[in-house]
Amino acid sequence: MIPVGSSHPIRIDLFSDTITRPTEAMRQAMANAEVGDEQKGEDPSTNELIALTRELLGKEEAVFLPSGTMCNQIAYALHCRPGDAILVDDSAHSLRHEETGAPALAGAMYRPIKADRGVFSVAQLEAALRPEGRSSARNAVLSIEQPSNLGGGTCWSLEGITSVTKVARAHRIKTHMDGARLLNAVVSTGVSAHEFSAPFDSVWLDLSKGLGAPVGAVLAGDADFINEAWRLKQRWGGSMRQSGIVAAAGTFALRNNVDRLADDHANARLLAELLAVHPQISIDPLTVQTNIVLFDLVDFPVTAAVLVDRLLQKSGVRMGSFGPSTIRAVTHLDVDTGDVFLAADALRELLDETYSMHVSTRSKLT
Repeated sequence: MIPVGSSHPIRIDLFSDTITRPTEAMRQAMANAEVGDEQKGEDPSTNELIALTRELLGKEEAVFLPSGTMCNQIAYALHCRPGDAILVDDSAHSLRHEETGAPALAGAMYRPIKADRGVFSVAQLEAALRPEGRSSARNAVLSIEQPSNLGGGTCWSLEGITSVTKVARAHRIKTHMDGARLLNAVVSTGVSAHEFSAPFDSVWLDLSKGLGAPVGAVLAGDADFINEAWRLKQRWGGSMRQSGIVAAAGTFALRNNVDRLADDHANARLLAELLAVHPQISIDPLTVQTNIVLFDLVDFPVTAAVLVDRLLQKSGVRMGSFGPSTIRAVTHLDVDTGDVFLAADALRELLDETYSMHVSTRSKLT
């Protein structure tokens, strides 16, 4: 994978939607934010963001946190006891990229569920449940990522969420939704954030991805849960002072940047369609539901990591490698349709060039 701090000049950045920069209008909202002491509940801009998010998700209370990772880890710590198990799909961000968090902070372990593009069925969930016993880890919390990052932006249906959370409740298992890109799922499916969030004991929303804010996430649940979440926020160094400067960016994002997520989805589908025609790429454009495009190299002479490195060096287009043959491209508000065409052309040209060189070399050797 190309390191985020790469020295190569970047013309078109499809590495992630986390690299978006605040617009001038968002910067102005931040500059004009009314602020106070967040720890004392006296920051008006942070309070405004909390109220807005609480209403959006349909939860009793919420807390502003520096990152989505902290949202997940606080929720796990509150829903689990040491030795408990967190049921999560086998490609989930909290398992793949926060793997040490729950064991270190909550004393809990992850129990992966076999899933299809990040979405699992009732049968797959039930197969992962362990029978209650003194020597077995308690099934403590069911965690769902909506939509799935490493599932290529695949969205859970409301019916799917309802069915698996019903099983969880029947087994007295807490439920948590990793909503890093929840509003992408809302825009893609037409189901409201309130409806998606209703079956969960805790849910969070990221502000720093496709919504374009520079930092921050909001964790929501009932009042008792958020009161305890504040304890861990304080304990783990997440409490802030005049946080309204960054909270104002989140409020601006929720009021101005949600509907435009549809543009990112359209650009992602366009990119998938432009790449799908190449013989060395495997992707079904119909599987692209949000702003994430995952595709595989087919019978290709170099790895995905080598290819994305060459792509950046040659054309200034940055993508990410996920495994030996899988590449991820993510559209966002800093990428327009013209950029998508240029990026697709650059990648296809490099694929042809690399493959031709390989065939030529093999011919000379034989």
